[in-house]
Amino acid sequence: MKYARMVIEKEAPEEYGYDRIRFNLSESSIRDQSLHELGATFPDLTLFYGEHRGEAGLRELVAGQGAGLTPDDILITAGAAGALFIIATTLLSREDHLVVVRPNYATNIETPKAIGCEISYIDLSFEDGFALDIARVAAAIRPNTRYVSITCPHNPTGTLMPETDLRRLIALVEEKGCRLLVDETYRDLSYGEQLPIAASLSKSVISVSSLSKAYGIPGIRIGWIVTRDPALYETFLAAKEQIGICGSVVDEWLARTMLEKRDAFLDALSPVMHRRLDIMRDWAKNDPLIEWVEPKGGVVCFPRMNVGADFDFDAFYKTLLEKHGTYVGPGHWFEMPRSHFRIGFLWPLEEELRGGLAAISAAIRETAPGLVAAA
Repeated sequence: MKYARMVIEKEAPEEYGYDRIRFNLSESSIRDQSLHELGATFPDLTLFYGEHRGEAGLRELVAGQGAGLTPDDILITAGAAGALFIIATTLLSREDHLVVVRPNYATNIETPKAIGCEISYIDLSFEDGFALDIARVAAAIRPNTRYVSITCPHNPTGTLMPETDLRRLIALVEEKGCRLLVDETYRDLSYGEQLPIAASLSKSVISVSSLSKAYGIPGIRIGWIVTRDPALYETFLAAKEQIGICGSVVDEWLARTMLEKRDAFLDALSPVMHRRLDIMRDWAKNDPLIEWVEPKGGVVCFPRMNVGADFDFDAFYKTLLEKHGTYVGPGHWFEMPRSHFRIGFLWPLEEELRGGLAAISAAIRETAPGLVAAA
């Protein structure tokens, strides 16, 4: 393994300093919750080694979200990042090949890079609405391809593939004899019809999710892997045991507390999500220097500045942060042009979101006075 720090982590707001940011639009989750907001009153927990697979009641709650799943299909991990690390290091070696959709959550790319496997990228484009071309995926698969990696709802764009396309992808990997990894971290935050847990549809599919993004409790580091392949599950379990034996019994108790009230929590969150989406929609509609593909799920979007190639992006990001105190996720976090940037629109308070959006519009014009929208 040849590790290199991920740019998105090197430039994360916690690394820069939260106290230096006025309008933080870079976060990719709902607003962080406190123990008080979670309503957690700790029992007298015995701090022993926990169940290696994860606490049974927690696994049952996760399994209950997917048709035909059982607790034996669920492996609790240290966040989705831990799940993705286990999967990549289990399935990939230097001799293997991976097909990965880009842009993507950084861990889905950087851990395979550290392993040294060959990677084929399926690049999504703004002009195509960030839609995935399954024919391109099929053409990229080789005899040594171990899996195809996607996120759905997509990070960072918030786009959501139709269920028919998901099923076509599953049929493709079944035919080719590889697997499909679906990072479903935002699945519970869909604005319309929710897709099924992908791993519930085939033994060739691995699903990953967590409580960090949709539930605002990244500090407890709880995620999970879903697979209906018992032999693969056993290998993932072996990896988890060698990395850390088991999870924290405190974290898993808190996770179970959250999922026990999952439906009520998401019902209360839904109108807030839609109100924030309306704010984003109005901003993009009323600023001719902003273009976007409207998200269908999650709490992030990936607009771009409608500017020419000679626009000074370094000056823009410097002005945005140093003058306006506004932080966004620039395109280079996702190996995309810096005209793009990710906005997380549910982490900031509503007035902070409005302030940050106004700052973006102002900083573009301050960077290039007299600028008009590119043709």
